Amino acid sequence: MHIVVLDDFENALAVLNNNPTVKEKATIEIYQDRLLGDALVNALKPANVIVMNRDRTPLRKALLDQLPNLQYVVFTGSRNLLIDYDVLEERNIPVSYTEFGPSKETTVELTWALILAAYKRVGEQSQLLQEGKWRNDHSVLPALIGERLGVLGLGNIGAKVAKVGVAFGMDVVTWSPHMTPERAAEHGVKAVSKEELMSTSKIVTLHLVPGETTRGIINAQTLAIMRNDALLVNTSRSTLIKTSDLVEALKVGKPGMAALDVYDDEPLPLNDPLRQLNNILMTPHLGFVSQPVYKKLSQGAVMAIEAWLKGEPLVNIVKK
Repeated sequence: MHIVVLDDFENALAVLNNNPTVKEKATIEIYQDRLLGDALVNALKPANVIVMNRDRTPLRKALLDQLPNLQYVVFTGSRNLLIDYDVLEERNIPVSYTEFGPSKETTVELTWALILAAYKRVGEQSQLLQEGKWRNDHSVLPALIGERLGVLGLGNIGAKVAKVGVAFGMDVVTWSPHMTPERAAEHGVKAVSKEELMSTSKIVTLHLVPGETTRGIINAQTLAIMRNDALLVNTSRSTLIKTSDLVEALKVGKPGMAALDVYDDEPLPLNDPLRQLNNILMTPHLGFVSQPVYKKLSQGAVMAIEAWLKGEPLVNIVKK
């Protein structure tokens, strides 16, 4: 059997090489760098099993039609929106997922790390000291207390982000397509319209589930009503923002700054327009990247592959 692991940027799935069952029954190729075009097809053609590290490479029909040997797909995490499950089902190819670990908690942590680093100009102030200076015109920093935090989406992550905002003494408001005043009140925050949230919040942070109703929900129109001193934060999914609109909005300072952890194309290309802006703080999709999370992901991948190679009942099968 031949196993191919894609997009293992963190080298977390190298543990498969140490598994006795894998060593005995299969060969394995692990790709840390992203594969595209012919390189991707050529790498996957001999694969009986594909292990997808998160939703980094699409597994669509056009690619699947070129993979005659494929028998099983595993992806790390609990959800992958880039797989054509119907095509795999037609070919009787099962798909398994892995447990995720505390990714929601680590995403909350990163969200607030970005908010505080951007709001308090941590990088800029640190650089001053490294340059032998002391303070500059930006050293009189704003405070969070009393400012409005707008949380788009009040699910598991958004609710925790909101709770921290309340603890900081912020005026926390929320909106989502199905938000009610009662649900917001349960978390100690206020439900408002999307327009009010976008136009009045000093900090806007995105925690919506990506889908047809939320794709591109942050666009030229919504960005135009933001405050000039607002900070837009996205640690959710890049599809929530129309990136070209955000680039143009940041150029004219509405919002004043953005802090991003997710992008349309990852790894972020060197020539991406986001890299050319000076009012943006970026991290390389680190929201879920933590030791406890990757321990769970790697353990789940090993468990799934081992069961398949041994002919045992498959674990964590994706069910439609």
